[in-house]
Amino acid sequence: MTDPTAGVQVAETTEGRQHFSDEPTGRRDKAIEGRSPLQIALSRLVKDKLAMVCAAVVLFFILVALFAPMITSALGVSTDVVRSCDVLECNAANPGVGYPKTGPPFYGFDAEHPLGLAPRTGADNLAHWVEGCRTSLLIAGSATLIASLVGIVLGLTAGFAGGVVDKIISFVTDFFLTIPFLLAALTIAPIVIERYSTGDSYATAQKVSLIGVLALFGWMGVARLIRGEVLSLREREFILAARVVGMPIHRIMLRELLPNLTAPIVISVSLMLPAFVAAEAGLAFLGIGVTGSPSWGQTISKAVPYWSNYSLYLIEPMLGVVLLVLSLNLLGDAIRDALDPKTRR
Repeated sequence: MTDPTAGVQVAETTEGRQHFSDEPTGRRDKAIEGRSPLQIALSRLVKDKLAMVCAAVVLFFILVALFAPMITSALGVSTDVVRSCDVLECNAANPGVGYPKTGPPFYGFDAEHPLGLAPRTGADNLAHWVEGCRTSLLIAGSATLIASLVGIVLGLTAGFAGGVVDKIISFVTDFFLTIPFLLAALTIAPIVIERYSTGDSYATAQKVSLIGVLALFGWMGVARLIRGEVLSLREREFILAARVVGMPIHRIMLRELLPNLTAPIVISVSLMLPAFVAAEAGLAFLGIGVTGSPSWGQTISKAVPYWSNYSLYLIEPMLGVVLLVLSLNLLGDAIRDALDPKTRR
C-alpha cells in the first residue's frame, strides 16, 4: 500500500533541501562577486596605510597650489619686497638690508609672519612658500601631462605600426635620450632671457619655456615603455579578432589597446611628476629656471648664504621639496604595487 504521508514527507524534504541550499548559494554569490582590475587595485591601495598618508600629503600640496592666492590673502601675507628699517636690521652705510627684526631665531614667534621674513628684502617667507608650491606643481604637472601624451601617442604608433614607422620613432627617441637635459636647459634659458627680459610677459615666458624643456626631454621613457607593452599586446587574440572583423586601426588603438595600458601609464606619470618637481627646483637654484616669480628653488638659492645664521630661511623650501617629492615617489611605488597582479599583500 502507498503510505498517504509519503508525499507530504517528500515535499517537506524537498522544501527543506531547497531552504538548505538557498542560503549558502546567496553567500557564495556575494563571496565571488566579480570586481574589475581597477576596483581590485583601489581596494589594495586603500589598505596601504603608507600610501594613504602620502596621498593626504600630496592632496595638501595640491590644495595649497590651487588656492594659493586665497591663502595668502586670508593670512595677510605677501611676496612684496619691504626694505624698511621697521622690519629689517639697518645700518647707516647700507640701509634696508640685514636680518629681520621679528621671528626666530633672533626674536620670538610672530603670528603675522609665521615663517618669518626674508633677509634683505623683508618679504614674507610663508607667502613665498605657498607661491613656490603653486609654481612647482604648475610647471611639473603641465610638463608631465604634455610628456605623457606625447609618449603615449608615439609609443602606441611605434608598437602597433611596426616596420619603418617603428624604426623612425625609435631613432628619434634614442636621439633625444643622447642629449643632456641640463645642457639643453642652459642653451635655451639665455635665449628666453634675451628675448623676453624687457617685456611684461617675462615670467610667463620663463614658465612656458621650462615646461617645454621638461616635456621635450621627458617623453622618451613613456614612449619606450608603451611601445614594449604594445608589442606584446598586438599579437593577442582579442587584437587579432578585432582586425579580422575589420575594426579601424584608430579604434583598435583607442578601445582595445589603450585600456590595457592603464597600469604602465599611471606608473609612468606617478614617477615622472616628482622627477619634474625636483628638476624645476634644481634649475631655479642654478638660476636657469623660473626667476620672475616665487619658486622653491629660487628661495633655496637665495637662502644658502644665510645658512649659518638664519637656517630657517633655507629649511622651509627644502622641507617643501623633500616632502612633496618623497610623498609622490612613495605613492607612485604603492600605485605600481596595487596595479601589479603578481604582487601579494
